[in-house]
Amino acid sequence: MVWLVLFLAGLFEICWAVGLKYTEGFTRLWPTVGTVAAMAVSFGLLSQAMKTLPLGTAYAIWTGIGAVGTALVGIVLFGESANPARLVCIGLIAAGIVGLKLATPA
Repeated sequence: MVWLVLFLAGLFEICWAVGLKYTEGFTRLWPTVGTVAAMAVSFGLLSQAMKTLPLGTAYAIWTGIGAVGTALVGIVLFGESANPARLVCIGLIAAGIVGLKLATPA
């Protein structure tokens, strides 16, 4: 169950990272409210996961999910580059996430 909580925390990290783009420097009310809410949920879920998982593992997986997800959303929604080198690097981050999960008992 703790891994699901951590995964959800990572998904909410993607939400708030993408939300930052829409806040336009926190000048738009509703995108700002949504972004701050996603931050609160993400941090709350991360803190719950850290009750069981090691700090380094939980934080690295959380940021990794956020980094991979945000990069993929950037490619899909914002037309950011999807060149092979970039995709390989995103894949390496994803491999690191899987490796940490497999190497951590919980």
